[in-house]
Amino acid sequence: MRLIFAGTPEVAVPALKALLAAEDHEVVAVVTRPDAVSGRGRKVRRSPVAEVADAAGIEVLTPARADDPEFLARVRELAPDCCPVVAYGNLLPAEALEIPAHGWVNLHFSLLPAWRGAAPVQAAIRAGDEITGAATFLIEQSLDTGPVFGVVTETIRPTDTAGELLDRLAEAGAGLLVATMDGIAAGELQAAPQAADGVSYAEKITVDDARVRWSDPALAVDRHIRAVTPDPGAWTRLGEDRLKLGPVTVVDPAELPGDAAPGPGRVRATKKAVFVGTGSDPVRLSTVQPPGKRPMAAADWARGARLDDQTELA
Repeated sequence: MRLIFAGTPEVAVPALKALLAAEDHEVVAVVTRPDAVSGRGRKVRRSPVAEVADAAGIEVLTPARADDPEFLARVRELAPDCCPVVAYGNLLPAEALEIPAHGWVNLHFSLLPAWRGAAPVQAAIRAGDEITGAATFLIEQSLDTGPVFGVVTETIRPTDTAGELLDRLAEAGAGLLVATMDGIAAGELQAAPQAADGVSYAEKITVDDARVRWSDPALAVDRHIRAVTPDPGAWTRLGEDRLKLGPVTVVDPAELPGDAAPGPGRVRATKKAVFVGTGSDPVRLSTVQPPGKRPMAAADWARGARLDDQTELA
């Protein structure tokens, strides 16, 4: 089939590369978000998907809005049979959805109808799900409600961060997306309506959402930090300073020095470890990133921060 691939971030790259390598399909163009300023140097950069397309010599379309008339006209000229989508980041109007004969097929990183929305992997980790996966479905105007072509499942490991889990899902999902294109092209694959039960939503996570609430139980603190790692990154405050935190480990209070576990947010440091109290058991910090510095081992940070038993994170 003739395909136009729509995607933007690094997580979409495995799927694009898999489609480019597929013998029975031709990617005639890529749709991605416009070049944007990013990084410490604040340079204008192409999206990861655009960079792959450039290297492959494929036309790149970067409409600011997917309802742009010139963009829609170019999509019609390219005459795609189907448009696979992975984390494109732009709403597709009805006029665009009607162009390809087989529609726009999205690769979504959850087992629909669970965790519809922008941050399904983060939501699954934060909720304590043991199994997640990826699904391909036909895009409709409503949010992630279209009929499903296929799924793959993936176990969520006890120490998974969102970044680690998403990397595995991106690779597994790439194979699923190619198989979906194969099935559609052969006329052997029919999409099935999503179940009416089990619907949940995963809204986009903001920087404010990523702040650690030390009054939560230790298990919730652990899941929250892993869910927002690496993006947007868990953080807390020490006085006026905002500290970014790496994943933590829940520990038995008996492992701590002193007579009692610290209260929520209270810090207790030894020569080799830094512990913080929560609403239940304490947790051990792995890395801390003070303002303007690189991440460092928590014990190294503690030695320079001059902590005492009254130090409290908020």
